[in-house]
Amino acid sequence: MTQQPIQVPSSALSLEFPMSLGVFERYAEAQRAVDHLSDHDFPVQNCLIVGTDLRQVERVTGRLTWGKVLVGGVASGLWLGLFVGLLLSVFGTGGTLAILSSTMVFGAVFGAIWAAAGYAATRGRRDFTSISQVVATRYELLVEHKFAQQGRELLATLDGRTTGPISGAAEGPTSGTTPPPPGV
Repeated sequence: MTQQPIQVPSSALSLEFPMSLGVFERYAEAQRAVDHLSDHDFPVQNCLIVGTDLRQVERVTGRLTWGKVLVGGVASGLWLGLFVGLLLSVFGTGGTLAILSSTMVFGAVFGAIWAAAGYAATRGRRDFTSISQVVATRYELLVEHKFAQQGRELLATLDGRTTGPISGAAEGPTSGTTPPPPGV
């Protein structure tokens, strides 16, 4: 049985005729612009912050060795064994301590074997640990076309500015109608 991803209605993540109010280098700047609009009674429910120019960043955190693989497998197996043991002791009869200890031992052995098999299958092609994240390098603030001029005027007063749109604001609709919703 496969689990289907949660679907967010695309209408909640799109605008009918979006226009750009500005492009920001950091998400916090785009948030600050929307907050400024909200503080001035702008209908912010017509805004959309879109992260663009996506890239994956991977931080190498260390060397992966057989010892680390086996310890990680044993630890994962212990947790799985503890969980199964708790379920069996709640719904079964018998000594709780005996059930917990035996399921934890079986879990640890199973975890070590499973981790070793997975690591051996890589044949040394990935002997390091890392964490990764997909990040946007720019954030564009879009607004429904009927509120674009009002939004530009309000954002022009952000940080004491009194003239001109923020960098990257377009006068017309953005290229394409709406960005695709996440997960598409």
